[in-house]
Amino acid sequence: MHSLLILNGPNLNLLGTRQPEVYGAETLDMLENSCIEHAKKLGFQVQCLQSNHEGVLLDAIHAARGQHVGIVLNAGAYTHTSVALMDAIYSVEIPTVEVHLSNIHAREVFRHQSYIARAAIGQICGFGTQGYLMAIDALVQKLTQSSDVS
Repeated sequence: MHSLLILNGPNLNLLGTRQPEVYGAETLDMLENSCIEHAKKLGFQVQCLQSNHEGVLLDAIHAARGQHVGIVLNAGAYTHTSVALMDAIYSVEIPTVEVHLSNIHAREVFRHQSYIARAAIGQICGFGTQGYLMAIDALVQKLTQSSDVS
């Protein structure tokens, strides 16, 4: 069975308690379980990882090569600052979908810039935790259309 990596960046460990009016009431554990169950219905396994440290996220992207056929990435605030994460996505050549709980384009101007979007096959934002399931669907569709998975 093919595997996807669900990778979450800084502060996403605080889901459910951090600004629920912006990020919702669902916890990270609840979100990860939803992703695992959703992907399973599509015939994919999921590995989830969250870190507040950029280097850990970089290492996870590098380690994904040969282990995962796709990545769903919410880089949190690193979205707007990390050329290193963008370069890592380019380097491993694994289809990646960028996801955000809030609509980053409707928020502060500094959040409108995404380095991740330059390397990702697409971006989903503003749909809360449902966006992760949408990202999985989009990634699976892209992978099966391109014959990267059979």
